Amino acid sequence: MVLNDVVKAIQTSDIANPSSVAVSYFEWFRTGDPNLVGENFKKAGALKAEFSLRLDPLSSAMIVMVTFLGTLIAVFSTGYMRDHHGHIDPGYPRFFASVSLFLGSMLILVLADNVLLLYAGWEGVGLCSYLLIGFWFEKPSACKAARKAFLVTRLGDVALFLGFASLWVSSGYRLDFDGLLKLDNYDSGVGLACFLMFLGACGKSAQFPLHVWLPDAMEGPSPVSALIHAATMVTAGVYLLARFMPLFASVPEVQMVVIAVGTFTSLLAALIALTQTDLKRILAYSTMSQLGYMFMALGAGIDPKS
Repeated sequence: MVLNDVVKAIQTSDIANPSSVAVSYFEWFRTGDPNLVGENFKKAGALKAEFSLRLDPLSSAMIVMVTFLGTLIAVFSTGYMRDHHGHIDPGYPRFFASVSLFLGSMLILVLADNVLLLYAGWEGVGLCSYLLIGFWFEKPSACKAARKAFLVTRLGDVALFLGFASLWVSSGYRLDFDGLLKLDNYDSGVGLACFLMFLGACGKSAQFPLHVWLPDAMEGPSPVSALIHAATMVTAGVYLLARFMPLFASVPEVQMVVIAVGTFTSLLAALIALTQTDLKRILAYSTMSQLGYMFMALGAGIDPKS
C-alpha cells in the first residue's frame, strides 16, 4: 500500500513538474524579463559562484523540447513499467526518481547563466544516464553498457572542465555568459578552451571519436532510449556549441575541426546504420548521424535559432 502511494506520488510529480516549468516559461514570456533568478552563494578569491538562470531564444527552445518530451515519456512510462497483468516493476520508484533527476539536471543545463551551473547540470545528466542505462542491473549487458557510457562520457567531461578552466583564466576570471561572450579581445587560451569544449560536446552528443557508447546504451528501457539517447541528453553537446558560438567564431581553426568531425560522423553513422538489424541500434546510429549534421551546421556558423 505504501509502495503504491510512493509510486503515484513520483509519477504525478514527473508529469506535473515539466508542465509547471512550461507555465513558468509562458509567464516569463509575458513579462519579457530575461533574468529568472540570480543569487551569489559563494566567493573564494577570484572565484565568485552564482546561482543564476536566464531565458533567451536558445534556452527557451530547449526548455520547451525538454518539458514537452519529458511529459509525454513520463506518461508513457507509467504503462511501460507494468506487465500485462498490471504488476509494477520492482524498480518503478527508482526509475521515476532517476527520470525526475535527469529532467531537473537537463533544465539546469539549458537555463544556466554561467559555466559553473551549466557544468553542474551537465554532470547531473551524465549521472542519470548511467543510472537509467543500467536500470536492469541484473543483466550483464546492461551493466556493461552503463559502465561504458559512464567512462566514455567522462573523458569528454574532463575535457569540458579543462576548457571551462582555461576560459575562466583567459576571460579574467569570469563565469557568467554575459562576460564570456562579449569579450573584445580573445587571447590564445580561448582557442584551447574552444577545442576542449568541443571534445566535451563530442562526448555527450556521441560524435567521433567518443561515439562508441551510444549504440550499447540502448540496453536501457525504451523510454530511457527515447528520453536520453534520442531526444534530450544527446542534444546537450549541440546546445553547448550553440551557446558558445561567438567564441567558436573567433577561432576558425576549431570551427573547421567541428565541421570535419560532424561531416565524418554523419556519414560513418549512416553507413553503419545500414548494416544493423536491431531497431534500437538503428535508431542510435541515425541519431548520431543527425547530430553530425547539427555539428556541421554550427561549425559553418549557421545561426542556432534557425
